[in-house]
Amino acid sequence: MTELLKTWLSKGPSSQQLISFNHHDIITGGAFTNQVASVHLQLSQSTCRRWLLACESSDLFAVGLCAALLAGKEIILPANTQAGSLSELTHEFDGVISDKALCEGKAFVMLKKELSSATSQWPTSEKWGELVLYTSGSSGQPKAVRKSLAQLDAEVTVLEHTFAKHLPQCSVVSTVSHQHIYGLLFKILWPLAASRPFLSDIIEYPETLTYYTSLFPNLCLISSPAQLSRLPESLDNEKQVRSPSLVFSSGGPLNFEAAQGIAHCYGRQPIEVFGSTETGGIGYRRQIRKDQPWQAFTNVEISQDPKDGALTVKSPYLENQNWLRCEDKIALIEPGLFRLEGRLDRIIKIEEKRVSLVQMETLLESHPLVSHAALVMLSQPRIQLGAVIELSEHGKTHLESEGKLSLNNLLKAQLLTQFERVTLPRRWRYPALLPVDKQGKRVQSQLTELFDHD
Repeated sequence: MTELLKTWLSKGPSSQQLISFNHHDIITGGAFTNQVASVHLQLSQSTCRRWLLACESSDLFAVGLCAALLAGKEIILPANTQAGSLSELTHEFDGVISDKALCEGKAFVMLKKELSSATSQWPTSEKWGELVLYTSGSSGQPKAVRKSLAQLDAEVTVLEHTFAKHLPQCSVVSTVSHQHIYGLLFKILWPLAASRPFLSDIIEYPETLTYYTSLFPNLCLISSPAQLSRLPESLDNEKQVRSPSLVFSSGGPLNFEAAQGIAHCYGRQPIEVFGSTETGGIGYRRQIRKDQPWQAFTNVEISQDPKDGALTVKSPYLENQNWLRCEDKIALIEPGLFRLEGRLDRIIKIEEKRVSLVQMETLLESHPLVSHAALVMLSQPRIQLGAVIELSEHGKTHLESEGKLSLNNLLKAQLLTQFERVTLPRRWRYPALLPVDKQGKRVQSQLTELFDHD
């Protein structure tokens, strides 16, 4: 298999390659080259090595990404741009590439569409840059995951080799962010390298998706389980006249009912991709039947830890060629074929966003009104996060005088400094003491029972 991404980055797009589009604008290879050359020049003239890259518009993000890779810079991709999250990373970067000012006291390169009409050449690269993505480690602290161009290229090349036959002259639209590894690969890097145009906006509403499916004969939809599980109802559970050629889902397993709902509306089940920031893609499946096993990608080796059933992985997407232990329990059916049987750690997915319960509990316990905090995943009436808080004396006084709603809002404001609103606990309990056993360990069943009655 060829180095698809590196080959494309080395020579750049043709002047006529359609890079991106939205309902009022298109970007061709010629315009994209001018933008990349402009940002590359500014980065090359700067002595700063580490640059934080964040931009909601996918076409401008792609400009910053290509320019920084070609300039040999270290590119920091934050999980979000919440003030608390950026302040935690402030010592990890020297400059910011964005379409708006995010941090004071840092070098700044502005991403903008308005450039002079002078024609530029695609920059040449003497040394490739690399990416650093931040994800929640098992300790609760953000963990840096480095990705070289070779690692990203290996994944893009395999994606094209595995799925290209399903993508005839496709345009790519997405409901997920390109700031995370899934959106980065599937919406930006793979489409660029394979000359498939992508929608520069993120799709937030089903009506917008229907607009683009009716407009384009061949469309590839990049989405997530949470969004896809709600989509059939938004489409009135009716078979659609125009459907995407292919739907991808990643961020967690899609439940069987949702997969069949998509099949009813769009004619076939989504292709689910299983992996993580650290591992890249591990396997994929299309849920034709319930509990469909996952097929490992051709260049990924998998095995099972005999002690606890944990998945171990070896692939060219990793920093080294050693086996990596994942905190996913699996059942190994045969070589390369496996079923997922839950997590072994306290990293969970809320709306496909990876959340460390340890990190969230630590942040809650740093509030003066809180003595101890415990978080539990609730499955009824729907999957959501519950918070059990043992209050400090100040906290008890506040609860008595101001009430539960005021206290909930104060603690949510604390969490919003580092977490996105969609990941916050939806239900709150304030017992006198957290339930613990004789060893002082929290009793999960008793924590969950606190939410049995509202």
